[in-house]
Amino acid sequence: MKHIFKKGSEKTLLLLHGTGGTETDLLPIAEMIDPEASVLSVRGNVLENGMPRFFRRLSEGVFDEEDLIFRTKELNQFIEESAINYDFKREELVAVGYSNGANIAGSLLFHYQNSLKGAILYHPMVPRRGITLPNLSATPVFIGAGKNDPICPASETEDLHDLLSKAQAQVQVHWEYQGHQLTHSEVTASKEWYNQYIK
Repeated sequence: MKHIFKKGSEKTLLLLHGTGGTETDLLPIAEMIDPEASVLSVRGNVLENGMPRFFRRLSEGVFDEEDLIFRTKELNQFIEESAINYDFKREELVAVGYSNGANIAGSLLFHYQNSLKGAILYHPMVPRRGITLPNLSATPVFIGAGKNDPICPASETEDLHDLLSKAQAQVQVHWEYQGHQLTHSEVTASKEWYNQYIK
């Protein structure tokens, strides 16, 4: 997978962009959250009308579940290989994902126990429904969401919060009123969460 790796401290931020983004998009966000951390920033392997994504969708808000499962496995394996190649600790990996990137990060949590030390999910949806999640008691999760987000309705955020909480994850939701875009106050809130639960 096309990516950028920058060596820093033992903590590693896994950066996962939104639809149409690249591996450079979230580098400024990583700098705001933890400027000392190592960074593994990945570009999605799927193209939708020329725009990179992490998995296919059938329509707006409707995921191709088969492709989601395959791409989640692909990303998990890539992280495993990268941890060896770049000599970082997998158990110190924290995902920072926006929109489609937040959805694939959520899918890692849904499918692979201990895949992440924690996760910052900006405007995520529920990746899959009707499956049993692994025990996530060791995994704190921050969700940034929009009360009037046209792409990710508030009900999706509430459902994701409930599913993660039932799997014993410690979940904090930060609400904004700016639609689907990522705001400075949202990133600031995630940095405060990171300092409390991860650092």
